[in-house]
Amino acid sequence: MTDQAVHTGTPATNAGAGTFFGRERELDALREDVERAGLDTLAGRPAPRARVLLIAGRPGSGRTALAEEFARRVAGNYPGGVLRARLTDPGGAVVPLERVARDLLDLLAVPAPAGAGPDELTDVLRSALAERGTLLLLDDVAAAEQLLEVVPESRDCLVVATAEGPLTGVPDVRPCTLGGLDSAAAVHMLADRAGSEIRITVDPRAAEALADCCGHQPAALALAGGWLAARPQVSVLDAARRLAALGDEARPVTSAFRLVHESLPAEAARTLRLLCLAPDGYVDAALAAGLAGCSVPAAQRTLEDFARLGLLEPAGEDAHRVPGWLDPLLRGLLENRERPADVLLARARLLERAVRLLHSCWAVTEPDGTEARRELAEQPRPLRFGSPAAAARWLDSRLPALLAAARLAVADGELDTLARRFIGALARALNAHRTPEQVAPEQYRLHELVLSVAQRRGLHRERAAALLNLGDLDARTGRLPDALARYREALAACRADEDGDPQAAVRAMDSMGGTYAELDDWHRAADWYGRALAQCQVQGDLEGVARLHGRIGGVQIYAGQWGEALHAWRASAAVHRRLRNPQAQARALSEVARVQEYAGRPREAMRSCHDALGLATGAGDTRLQAALRLRLADTCERMGEPGDALAHRAEAERLLGETGDSAAESQATSEATCEIHSDRQKG
Repeated sequence: MTDQAVHTGTPATNAGAGTFFGRERELDALREDVERAGLDTLAGRPAPRARVLLIAGRPGSGRTALAEEFARRVAGNYPGGVLRARLTDPGGAVVPLERVARDLLDLLAVPAPAGAGPDELTDVLRSALAERGTLLLLDDVAAAEQLLEVVPESRDCLVVATAEGPLTGVPDVRPCTLGGLDSAAAVHMLADRAGSEIRITVDPRAAEALADCCGHQPAALALAGGWLAARPQVSVLDAARRLAALGDEARPVTSAFRLVHESLPAEAARTLRLLCLAPDGYVDAALAAGLAGCSVPAAQRTLEDFARLGLLEPAGEDAHRVPGWLDPLLRGLLENRERPADVLLARARLLERAVRLLHSCWAVTEPDGTEARRELAEQPRPLRFGSPAAAARWLDSRLPALLAAARLAVADGELDTLARRFIGALARALNAHRTPEQVAPEQYRLHELVLSVAQRRGLHRERAAALLNLGDLDARTGRLPDALARYREALAACRADEDGDPQAAVRAMDSMGGTYAELDDWHRAADWYGRALAQCQVQGDLEGVARLHGRIGGVQIYAGQWGEALHAWRASAAVHRRLRNPQAQARALSEVARVQEYAGRPREAMRSCHDALGLATGAGDTRLQAALRLRLADTCERMGEPGDALAHRAEAERLLGETGDSAAESQATSEATCEIHSDRQKG
């Protein structure tokens, strides 16, 4: 699967194959339009934004092919390269602006915050495009507003848009409106697709008649030529007569499609109809096999036949795309000729096949000998990957369409259980092949989809989990009020769950405490940490109790509440002692020492520090020992004991030399920063 809003596969052509025919007059007009002075320039003002060219034509007229050919010819003038975006999904739905902007930013390798809104994303996008001098190809624009939102504010960029008709509201744009190809180009295209120049030119009048029946429209010509190529014994005149008998003069592409569709074997015709279910119109052999319920080799042969007939466009290695003009025709046939139960089964097979591929994509990254690798070895060859690198390449090429599949599955609402499995498998595959920073935007979208299903089905536990994950991503990108709202909703979902999920409730309260701490609201932070602590005490979760005592102690330090902070850190140390975790106990005691020093009790601080040092030494934590030695050195200097301070510092340096890094020194520096912050709070 590949991209839903943005795609970088092989450019489309008039024929849907690899050759461009005719349109030289239109290409010259477009080039002149780029060079033509705009109205702003004529008025004495420089153009405030990129030049916009519009190619208008009905589906099947070759508007995208012309845009691609023009982009190919002028791409050298734009150092930022050519970026492509489709602004209408298969099925006719307008692509949300947020999705267009985020996918274009992905192509530019410009990081965008997970969960950012459309305004923020479009601002970043326009700046990124303008800096690079980019040619932006926007396909299938539905409304002027879509176009205007992403036009770069730079005269060094160019926007080439395609639409079915003129777009009112876009200033200074003269649409290049497409009709049919000229007669010579139409006949040439027929010859190319039929695979025999002589076969077409031997009877020029018949060839012209066939071109006329196709309305000189590229899509119809491609279909007629492909149909002839599959029937070497049929004359061109016979093809023209058959096409005329189907006669739809208003939509010749519809007639040509009927000619091809009705000539297909029953199973192939059914497979073709099912291709409109493919996410974003992208299809490969594995996906087609899932839809049709056949083997992958059989599906591959069928797709190759469809491509030769002009029914599919190339979309990268071993992949195809359903042309935009074909999608509504397939949807109409699917509705009329397929039972809803069979369509639902095809959707389920598609998702199940994708789940297995995603499972293999993750499993290949697991160590040899694990259960995941054993299961991978048992998968059929088409459903497994030979190496993590091969799996990563597959995931990168299919990711936009995989995301489209997730959206479609959730919107459909009839396969929610399978949709949740699919989203879980996709999230796991992404985590296996990408860093958390790289995968955050996609994970945000997936969590939102899980949330939609959970809300629809009343699944309180899954709703809480999705909200917590979204809140964490909001907090990570600095949207703290949004994060708080997510955490509150998550807590409400936990309380609505009859069976209860105390761990999720603790996580929600803990996260709210952390978010309030980020906002320097120490009182509310301590309050929410206290609520989480009480829940952990009820559950008997000693590790949670120790952790939350420490969190409370931390915010009380920042608040300058030394007594409360001291009580919290001592409680944390006591629980770690019960858990027989001397390393964690030592760290808690080191915080006790810090609070005592802030409170003006250096002797008590030294005793606590020595206690912590003994535990750290017993636990073999060299870094913590070094940090404690540095703290003791600082305390001794404040108390006027330079000899002891020198000895502690020398021992710290020896320990740091053993570790071979500056981790302890960094820790000590961090604690000093915290001390400065605490002094500011006291002031």
